[in-house]
Amino acid sequence: MRIVQFTVTGRPLAKGRVRFTKTGHAFTPDRTVNFEGKLALAAQAAMNGQPPAGGPVAVTLEVLLPIAASWPKKKREDAVAGRLRPTGRPDLDNFAKMLDALNLVVWNDDAQIVELVVFKRYSEAPQLAITVDTIFD
Repeated sequence: MRIVQFTVTGRPLAKGRVRFTKTGHAFTPDRTVNFEGKLALAAQAAMNGQPPAGGPVAVTLEVLLPIAASWPKKKREDAVAGRLRPTGRPDLDNFAKMLDALNLVVWNDDAQIVELVVFKRYSEAPQLAITVDTIFD
């Protein structure tokens, strides 16, 4: 059964590495914190007052990256058709790490994710699309 499905429009951001100050204090980059907030806010709106899921969930995470405006027409067409896929950075697993932002919003803890499908491709409409389903109805 579908729990929630939503998108965050604009260029998707992967989880940034933890940084350290000169004194050794660890911090998460502001860009990551801001995108996690945007993701949590979109999820909260899509949940429409539902409580977080309590059981196992399956998640599909679609990372739709922008096509460079400088690319030739043929390359752009291949990207839109899916014949050209993004194989460079950021790594796919770093996008999946952004799901931490949905703790206590969509589920109680991301440990409840027992099935995860993540893919990245190019799109003329860059976005991060997330679908969450229950495993048992």
